[in-house]
Amino acid sequence: MKKTFTVNGEEHTFIFEPHETLLSVLRKNGFTEVKSGCGEGECGACLLLLDGRLVNSCQVFAATAAGKKITTVKGIGTIHDPHPVQEAFCDTGAVQCGFCTPGMVLAAFYLLGRNPDPSEEEIKTALDGNLCRCTGYTKIIEAVRLASKRMSGDG
Repeated sequence: MKKTFTVNGEEHTFIFEPHETLLSVLRKNGFTEVKSGCGEGECGACLLLLDGRLVNSCQVFAATAAGKKITTVKGIGTIHDPHPVQEAFCDTGAVQCGFCTPGMVLAAFYLLGRNPDPSEEEIKTALDGNLCRCTGYTKIIEAVRLASKRMSGDG
């Protein structure tokens, strides 16, 4: 199959097999910020935004995403102009090994776009399904709180 996708605001045409997942196609085409974890939609490593909805890309056939807007963690900010969520993760040390970071950042970004002042319980619920083996989640929750404050002008 040959289909066009909009990834981080740019159009790309990819060739792939009908059975391939969006995760597989993106990674084969250089979007390695989308991590390959469990392959079952349980770990959150492959999270991205698909037409504004947070999805596990390992659970989406690439063909169904053709023509849709795909946003990876690189699509919300850059190293020279990071999004407040990305900065907060760095500033709180919530990025230890970095494997879960793209998915965590996108889950936090998605949450704060819908709820700019979440409670700790709402943060935990929003991050549920994102596995981290390094931080114990404390620093990640701190990062989401800090990003919330910065985005509201308090931080």
